[in-house]
Amino acid sequence: MVYKSNSDSGLTAKRSYRRFIAGLTAIAVIVLCAISCSISYKFNGANINYQTTHSISVADFPNNAPMVNPTLSSSLTETIRDLYARQTRLQILRKGGDLEVEGAIIGYDLTQGAISVDSYASESKLTIRVQVHFTNNVNPEESFDKTYSAYQTFDAAKLLSDVQDELCATIVKEIAENIYNDTVAKW
Repeated sequence: MVYKSNSDSGLTAKRSYRRFIAGLTAIAVIVLCAISCSISYKFNGANINYQTTHSISVADFPNNAPMVNPTLSSSLTETIRDLYARQTRLQILRKGGDLEVEGAIIGYDLTQGAISVDSYASESKLTIRVQVHFTNNVNPEESFDKTYSAYQTFDAAKLLSDVQDELCATIVKEIAENIYNDTVAKW
């Protein structure tokens, strides 16, 4: 008959503990390797063949809306140009690019939204609409005409003049990103 001493069971427990720690260490190393080798995708990049397409022209967007915000035209035009400059390697021109973006602001509308319990409007909505003509001189089949629209709501108790700049900045950014996505990002 073989008797185990307490020291033998202690050694077995230590060996099991060491195997457990070694296993955890191996799993941690594998996880760290997998994380460090992962592929990252950038969803704001453009789908442009820079060997054939070198420039984009963005014309000034005149404000042809019945209700006019005096700074909207320049704000929209510069936001669109800035987006292409930051996210592509295309040369930005005013005319004659391989890609051409032009258009006009056709709507700047203020409407009343939700009605509160006391029958007064609780929200107002500012909507901006922009007609865009895109010409791809490298691949003409990708050219298009499209109307873009975006809006923001605000508390009807506030005056438009108090919130206009912030609302317009948000709307202009959304419209510019949609134009960018449809013209060069293609996703």
